[in-house]
Amino acid sequence: MTTFSGDETAPFFGFLGAAAALVFSCMGAAYGTAKSGVGVASMGVMRPELVMKSIVPVVMAGVLGIYGLIIAVIISTGINPKAKSYYLFDGYAHLSSGLACGLAGLSAGMAIGIVGDAGVRANAQQPKLFVGMILILIFAEALALYGLIVGIILSSRAGQSRAE
Repeated sequence: MTTFSGDETAPFFGFLGAAAALVFSCMGAAYGTAKSGVGVASMGVMRPELVMKSIVPVVMAGVLGIYGLIIAVIISTGINPKAKSYYLFDGYAHLSSGLACGLAGLSAGMAIGIVGDAGVRANAQQPKLFVGMILILIFAEALALYGLIVGIILSSRAGQSRAE
């Protein structure tokens, strides 16, 4: 039988990081989808021909949940204290990784939802605003991408606390 090696409380922080990445990113995705979806529904009453063109913010908000899922899978596969020692440093690295990705996804989802709602309504009245709305949405999505990149870098630091 293999014995536990490392700090016994460290996996708690690692799993908390995985949960935080998924939960916060999905909260951002849900908010962005709901908020921009309300705008699409409202705009679709007057201009139903623009509904499919106005789905872009809903899709961009949905991608945020995928970012959290990626980090949660990376973190959870890195936690196996019976195979390799798992110390508090590793748990904290995974926690910070999950929080970086999750909170970035939450804030990006809020931005996408607000911009998407107002943008699709404005686009229904003035079609020239579409490109501007897309650019703003891209910059909001980039915030979550920054969180994903930092999350990957931080989770890769786990396992580097001690030379074995």
